[in-house]
Amino acid sequence: MTLPDTISGLLGIDGVVGTVIGAFLGAALIGTIMLANAALAGPWAKRKITAAFTDRIAINKLGPLGLGHILPDAVRLLSKELIVPEGVDRPAWDIAPIIMVFSALLGFAVIPMGSGIHLADPSVGLIFAFAVASIASVSLVMAGYSSNNKYSFLGGLRAVAQNLAYEIPLILTGLSVVLFAGSLQMSEIVAAQQETLALGPIGIPAWFGLVNPFAFVLFLVANVAEVGRNPFDIPEAPTEIVAGFQTEYSSVYFVLLYLGEFVHIFLGGALIATIFLGGPAAPIAALSVVPGFIWFLIKIWGVFLFTQWLRSALPRVRIDQLIEIGWKGMLVLSIANLFLTAVIVGVLPS
Repeated sequence: MTLPDTISGLLGIDGVVGTVIGAFLGAALIGTIMLANAALAGPWAKRKITAAFTDRIAINKLGPLGLGHILPDAVRLLSKELIVPEGVDRPAWDIAPIIMVFSALLGFAVIPMGSGIHLADPSVGLIFAFAVASIASVSLVMAGYSSNNKYSFLGGLRAVAQNLAYEIPLILTGLSVVLFAGSLQMSEIVAAQQETLALGPIGIPAWFGLVNPFAFVLFLVANVAEVGRNPFDIPEAPTEIVAGFQTEYSSVYFVLLYLGEFVHIFLGGALIATIFLGGPAAPIAALSVVPGFIWFLIKIWGVFLFTQWLRSALPRVRIDQLIEIGWKGMLVLSIANLFLTAVIVGVLPS
């Protein structure tokens, strides 16, 4: 049973009206949870993690562990004057930040986050998630060309080049998981990972990240490039093109772009958790007493921690290196992985 069905049942509302109300409330609940996680990650966790990696203290004055800084930072950013540069192409300039956030939030509609915490479960759920996540590239292009700024325009062009170079390997690697699961439906992909594999005397979960670690690494790297994190943060590259596509944005528009980046990181983490790490499943049966939703959050925060580690540990690659890695490396490896997976699935007993 999906979350909208559960909500409409609790409210005692049947029919189309119950479905609509349940879907609206369920979407609002999931959206609020993901936005809250992104708000925690951006103003607080990012700074604390980076400080830990670089042997600094970071924010610590307000509240326990500096958590009290989140609200003042939000008020400070939202209360700043919204400066609209001359010559911007409106309404494209206004719409771009909104698309950035909602394209990421829409992807969570098909992600199973735990028992009954699933907004929708279409038969093409994985394709839907890939499709709506890629809409973010449109917002980057819109922000770049509409800002009437050469640095913003360069950032938009880089976003297009990066998306083309890494979107294809990302999807091809995801399709290798589909070959194992035999379905594009997210719930079926999670269900296919519920068995236990015997590794000698040790039993390990049949997560696709363990069954095919090569595909897992490929998807992880392509996802980092897709969400524009170091060493692939070429579209904004602060030391090269000021701030790239977001150079001319301030106040609430900057907050939307900044928040959208972190929601996309969590969407990428949600996809990795779902198709490679068993979704909301616990790593061992003994830990199943912990609710699946908690395990799901732990996994996506683990992916976020990984992106922040890369940010502190690796230098940014040049644009030509990024394109070469994507087309000459990732694409070739993802095609080879898909081919080998098809061969393995074809010879395995059904």
